[in-house]
Amino acid sequence: MALETGDKAPDFSLIADNGKPFKLSSKVKGNVLLVFYPGDDLPVCKQQLSDYRDSYAQFNDLNVEIIGVTGDSTDAIKAFKKSNDLPFTLLSDTDGEVANKYDSFGWFGIKRSVYLINKDLEIKYKHIESVSIYSRSVEELTEMIKRKA
Repeated sequence: MALETGDKAPDFSLIADNGKPFKLSSKVKGNVLLVFYPGDDLPVCKQQLSDYRDSYAQFNDLNVEIIGVTGDSTDAIKAFKKSNDLPFTLLSDTDGEVANKYDSFGWFGIKRSVYLINKDLEIKYKHIESVSIYSRSVEELTEMIKRKA
């Protein structure tokens, strides 16, 4: 059954870019923008996450923490984070298990999607791109967060 707004977000534990376990329910302090993306260093992914990096202060002002999830290895996400100076946590979901729970796994691996989750793990917003060459812009996301958070 597909997740919908108002549903409880599935809890999970993955390895973060720092090599340590990251459990969603233990880390959520406010609102979280959970960003599933197909892979490190893919042009659209790099642009999307760089845009979020460049607007990191706007997300902080809205009390939203960004967390990226991809199917790449821990070593790959660590290198990607460093080379692109990303200030937010990246998580490695190599088997796609978490992405699958979030309706974000398909024929070609992880689909590009975003979920806004509050501190009670309630899904406030979800958007799964039908074509992975598109992504939600900072403007679209910040306006949505202002309405939903």
